[in-house]
Amino acid sequence: MIILVSRLIQGFSAGGEFGTATAFLIETAPNKKAFYSSWQVASQGASMLLASAFGYGLTQWLSEEDLYSWGWRVPFFVGLLIGPVGLYIRAKLDETEEFMQSEKEHAPLKALVVNHYGRLLAGSAVIGVATISVYMILYMPTFAVTNLGIPATAAFLGGVVAGLIVLIGVPFVGHLADRVGPAKVMTYAAVGALLLAWPLFQLMVSNPTVPVMVIVIALLGVIMAFYFGPMPALLSALFPAAIRGTGLAVTYNVGVTLLGGIAPLVLTWLLSITGSLNAPSLYYMAIAVISLVGLYFVRKRYAQA
Repeated sequence: MIILVSRLIQGFSAGGEFGTATAFLIETAPNKKAFYSSWQVASQGASMLLASAFGYGLTQWLSEEDLYSWGWRVPFFVGLLIGPVGLYIRAKLDETEEFMQSEKEHAPLKALVVNHYGRLLAGSAVIGVATISVYMILYMPTFAVTNLGIPATAAFLGGVVAGLIVLIGVPFVGHLADRVGPAKVMTYAAVGALLLAWPLFQLMVSNPTVPVMVIVIALLGVIMAFYFGPMPALLSALFPAAIRGTGLAVTYNVGVTLLGGIAPLVLTWLLSITGSLNAPSLYYMAIAVISLVGLYFVRKRYAQA
């Protein structure tokens, strides 16, 4: 119960922080806003790398008895260390100049729902490929161990590789998005997700080896980097400064909850009713279609490049 409550608190805080952190990066960036805001996503790649590295190290160096008795607590303890850092940063930062100069909105949530609900819906749909890519990368070790007989130690290697790809690659994608537009980069990435989902799962199911698994997860990391990297800049441009933090936070959490949060339930259900190990790719493809629809409205109705 303690772990469950702690995990819920962590989720609420991280979800709310996406909006404020992204708005701050965008509003303080002198130029190249997609590049600067992409570092928010790159930091998620770093967390993915660390989480997978912990999983690999603990399963490699500890016995099963030690792992289940005390070893699983080690990552939680290390994660607590970021708390004081976050408190210090928040205590020292001032509001951005753009926000201070904007007309204040005393009820930003109400303004978002009443006056900008179309942007909220479109933005939530756009979140899809980003959140399902993260869930798929984190889901793959469980899928590989449970269904393909791949050792748990090796399964975490894919997450390490994907985390490295996101951490290193996302800033370059942000730089590209500043040149050609975030929506264009994300559209190509979403099409790639739609076309590659089934072949990637088919490749891993038909060749259940560690190298193939690592390649598949690495390619999911590439899709995540090209889609998730420009996304903060695109979503930030949807909302005026007075409600940008609220708009980003609500949009992000609605998208993550509805399209990514239910992924474990949907994937388990698909596997049970179809009996096919390729079934998770169907959900990935469906989310890609939803995101492409969201991107269409963002580009055509709200004039975001």
